[in-house]
Amino acid sequence: MASASAIPDHIAPERVYDFDFYRDPRFTTDVHAAYAAMRDEAPDVFYTPRNGGHWVVTKFDLMSEIVRDPEHFSSRQMQIPPVEGEMTLIPINLDPPDNIPYRQILMPWFAPKSIKKMDEDIKGFATEIIDAVASKGSCDFVSEISARFPVSIFMKIMGLPIRRFDEFRALAVRYFNIQGEAQMVMLAQEIVKLLLEIVDERRTAPEDDLISYLLQAQVHDRPLSDQELGSICFLLFLAGLDTVTNALSFGMRFIAERPDIQATLRSEPEKIDAAVEEVLRLFGPANVPRIVAKDCERFGVSFKKGEMLLNALCVAGRDPDKNADPHTFALEREKRNYLTFSTGPHLCLGNFLARFEMGALFREWFSRIPEFRLGDHYEAHCRGGAVMTLERLDLTWAPSAAT
Repeated sequence: MASASAIPDHIAPERVYDFDFYRDPRFTTDVHAAYAAMRDEAPDVFYTPRNGGHWVVTKFDLMSEIVRDPEHFSSRQMQIPPVEGEMTLIPINLDPPDNIPYRQILMPWFAPKSIKKMDEDIKGFATEIIDAVASKGSCDFVSEISARFPVSIFMKIMGLPIRRFDEFRALAVRYFNIQGEAQMVMLAQEIVKLLLEIVDERRTAPEDDLISYLLQAQVHDRPLSDQELGSICFLLFLAGLDTVTNALSFGMRFIAERPDIQATLRSEPEKIDAAVEEVLRLFGPANVPRIVAKDCERFGVSFKKGEMLLNALCVAGRDPDKNADPHTFALEREKRNYLTFSTGPHLCLGNFLARFEMGALFREWFSRIPEFRLGDHYEAHCRGGAVMTLERLDLTWAPSAAT
């Protein structure tokens, strides 16, 4: 765990709870179970001395209020502890209304109408990737399925060359593995330089992809600058190359231990969309930091300007005030409340794409792979942080039954 900082005088002792959201020892095998246990033990708003000292919020309604309140809780700093020289990621590091013009540029590419046009491509990617492992009777679901599938789709959308899949994926994994460390800045610069090289290629040879579209886009009646292009592409790179991968992996690990759910999804594929929603509710991979923009009294707590705060979005769907029997995976659940994609002015633009991808993969997987389970000697290893990861997922099934 990170070393502990002194507790500021204005923080009441009963608000202090020791928690390292990067390396808490409880994360090792099941990061979501650890967050659920932490939520039950700690105050809804608490202060941890780890990673420079910061606040953590776990209650659904409070997090929803915070991410909608840039006056008091700004998104301009989203590293805990703050990293000097960190790149501004457009539009996520811009508070409204500054983020709005950039979101309006991106929205058409991630709207349901645009994503549905990719239906055959997405299905084709899923079929190809699953067929490659079906006859083997086993796979590392992370490296062979959940990373390759959404990342391939996103690289196609962006216009990144698929032949460089391993390179781009390795960079994304490396970046998230050093969350909160100064070396993030150097790696971010390296990635942006690489992305801007592709931007330059599109200037002379535009294609039907998002990078070419951004080169034609305007904000405030002018083209996007290289700095803006690099920032936007970098944010999309991070979001597209890791988040869906992790949601799929966490969800499939759970389902691997539930043959009853597997049987239902094979016999009643119309329930797959509900399964996707339950995975997103229970196993969201993201947590969102904010910086306190000015001194304020909220939720019975005194926040001081410059303090960091973590919204534990991954546990919002387990709030018993928002979802009955919140820890149960229930396909028949009538209403689901979760914050996996955040809400308000920074609602994830890719939320429809993520749901569409997950539904497509589940449909192809459960139509091709028979009952599966965790590998005999499998041991889970999780990574915490702003984006949480399951590093490996060994699955096995009877290969002769695969179709």
